[in-house]
Amino acid sequence: MLEFENANPKNVSKEMNKPPYLLGLLGFIPLVGFFVGIGLTLYGLIKYKDKKLIIIGVLCMVFTVFVYSFMYFGIEKSSKVKESWAELSQYQVNELVKDIEYFKLENGKYPDSLKQLQNGDTLVNIQDPIKGLNSSEKDIFIYENLGDKYSLYSVGLDGVAKTKDDIFPNVKNDSKVGWIKEIK
Repeated sequence: MLEFENANPKNVSKEMNKPPYLLGLLGFIPLVGFFVGIGLTLYGLIKYKDKKLIIIGVLCMVFTVFVYSFMYFGIEKSSKVKESWAELSQYQVNELVKDIEYFKLENGKYPDSLKQLQNGDTLVNIQDPIKGLNSSEKDIFIYENLGDKYSLYSVGLDGVAKTKDDIFPNVKNDSKVGWIKEIK
C-alpha cells in the first residue's frame, strides 16, 4: 500500500485555509481586476477574516478605477487626441463634398439639409466628430444650401462656428464644385 508524505489531515487543513493572496496579481488587469478585487474583499470578510486579503481586494478595485479614470481624463482630453478628431473631421467633411455633389448630379439640386443625403444612402456620415467632443450629443456638420452653391464646414476644436479654427473641405478654387467658403 502506498503512503503519502504530508498526508496528515492537519497539514492539508492548513493549506486549504491559506488565503489566496496571489490572486491579487490579477488586480493588475483592468476591469478583470475589479471583479477579482470584489471577490477577494468578500473572501477576506466572510471566509478567511483576513485584513491583508481585504486590503489586496480593495487595492485591485482602486487600481482599475485609477486606470480607467486616467484613460478618460488623461487621454481623451489630450491635445493629440483632439488633433486626431480634427483630422477625422477634415476627412469626413471632404467626403461630404463628394456626397453632396453626387446628390446634385442625381437630383438636379443641392440638398436642403444634410439629412437628405442619408435618405438614399445610410452610409453617408453627417456627424461631426468634433461636436461630439464638446457636447453631450453628437451633432452634424454646418451646412447651408445657397441655391446653386452651398457652404459646409466643421466648427473646429473650440466648438464655436465662424472662428479661425473652423475646418473647411479641401476643394481647389478652379474645381467645378458648388462649395463656397463664406456663408452669406
